[in-house]
Amino acid sequence: MGNFSKKYDLNRAKLLKQLVEKSYKRGDFTLASGKKSSHYLNCKPVSLNGEGLNLISDLFLDLKDSRSQAVAGLTLGADPLVSGLIVKAASQGLELNGLIIRKEVKKYGTKAGLEGPILEEGTLVTVVEDVVTTAGSVIKAIKKLRENNYIVEEVLSVVDRQEGGFEALNAENVKLKSLFTIKDFL
Repeated sequence: MGNFSKKYDLNRAKLLKQLVEKSYKRGDFTLASGKKSSHYLNCKPVSLNGEGLNLISDLFLDLKDSRSQAVAGLTLGADPLVSGLIVKAASQGLELNGLIIRKEVKKYGTKAGLEGPILEEGTLVTVVEDVVTTAGSVIKAIKKLRENNYIVEEVLSVVDRQEGGFEALNAENVKLKSLFTIKDFL
């Protein structure tokens, strides 16, 4: 456990440094939830960078329930997270599928709401998200997965803003596991 813990802590420290430098801003902001905040986090400058995505993927792979057979998230914030995780898993000889959840169902072709391989009903899927505030968008993703008969028991987030998301997910019987909370940035 010692080497695992040291590697995890080192990667976590490197990732926090990148997030502070590239993703965190102070000011007056309106969040996706509609809430006003003096803190803004946009993880995309880090998750769309090779080293940053590699660190997130390493850390998420360590946090993820080992029984989970797929990772999924709502487009656009989760797209690099899903891709990074499935590639990281494959590089370690682990089979892990990825699903991208559309915000709106396609109006053409198969009219798909989910993109990715078709999985068996009852497959355990881990939802990934960059920043959780109220968990509104994450809950939309969970509902879409559950409508497709997948099981969701956990959400992995880079940052929990600690503004009700943990409690909202708990009410959905879903555990939130975050690499950081907003307190790590203050």
